Amino acid sequence: MGRILLITDDPARSQGLAQDLSDGLSCELHDLRAAKLPLGGATAIVTDVHDLGASSVERLRRRLAEVRHGAPLTVLLHTDSPRTRLLGVALGATHTLCAPFDTDRLRETLGAPRAAARLATFADEPLPACAVRTAAAVRGFYASVFVPDQPITPGVIDNGTQAIDLAIRDTGIRDWVRAVRQFDDATHQHCLLVAGLAAAFAASLGLGEQERHRLTKAALLHDVGKIHIPAAILNKPGRLDDAELAVMRLHPEKGYSMLVDQGFEQQMLHVVRSHHEMLDGSGYPNRLKGEEIPDLVRLVTVCDIHAALIEQRPYKQPMASEAAYAILEGMAGRLDPAIVGAFRPVVAAFAPHTLDAA
Repeated sequence: MGRILLITDDPARSQGLAQDLSDGLSCELHDLRAAKLPLGGATAIVTDVHDLGASSVERLRRRLAEVRHGAPLTVLLHTDSPRTRLLGVALGATHTLCAPFDTDRLRETLGAPRAAARLATFADEPLPACAVRTAAAVRGFYASVFVPDQPITPGVIDNGTQAIDLAIRDTGIRDWVRAVRQFDDATHQHCLLVAGLAAAFAASLGLGEQERHRLTKAALLHDVGKIHIPAAILNKPGRLDDAELAVMRLHPEKGYSMLVDQGFEQQMLHVVRSHHEMLDGSGYPNRLKGEEIPDLVRLVTVCDIHAALIEQRPYKQPMASEAAYAILEGMAGRLDPAIVGAFRPVVAAFAPHTLDAA
């Protein structure tokens, strides 16, 4: 395989992708805004441009005219919409791939074999500074807003939701998970993991902006009731006993009570109250069954369980994402199988790496 040219509007964001493609290939990362790009000689070109405004598209068009010379072009789309698909066509794309990006599939479009399985973990890869900054900022938002005796309004939560959605678009779910797992507060870590997974899931499903925002917002809110659970239980460095578990299981109803008169739409309230319900009636607090559980709740529940399995806790190591997904598949009858199946591309975004700690 010859030389791959990866053109990006954010080299820090695309560094991980370039490293993945460099496994057995020659991949060069170049900034779209650079004065010059290397002329000719590229066997294939990949564009990873988040900003598809008129000026960026025109600059990308000029750059491709300078360097392409017949090389196949793969355009990565951070948002899947008719407009972005048409832009890919207008740029002369041989292939278009939508977020979350599966590195193995990208390698196949480039005519390269799948990367050899790696035993290395995320801990041995450099974490982009932008992912660290964004995750820290959102954590600060969460810590300042989700506090006892402070009203939580839809407008305030919309701001946090937008920040998470933009973070997933800019950094990708892999780096978001790595950044969030550095937090020592288990509740912050979990809620931001679930919200990040939900944003990536919404993108993978091709949801429109409004629905994408709704799913991410519901995920951000789902565990709000935990601010009324004693810190000794929330942060216990071990498994909860039966009495502690009973207290913990009060959080859905406490969260519902907090939000019910604050102007939140009914769909959000359903998620907060029912995200631990299971299709077979084995969940809590109301032992709902089947069609009694709305679709938005079902989506958040899958993200919630997956996050709980892959996150770091004092009493357990984080599970590899593929192994966590196998558990979701094994919950037939309790989780919606169509939603579990649709979640598969989000899990694929972690391949070929594991999420194990070093």
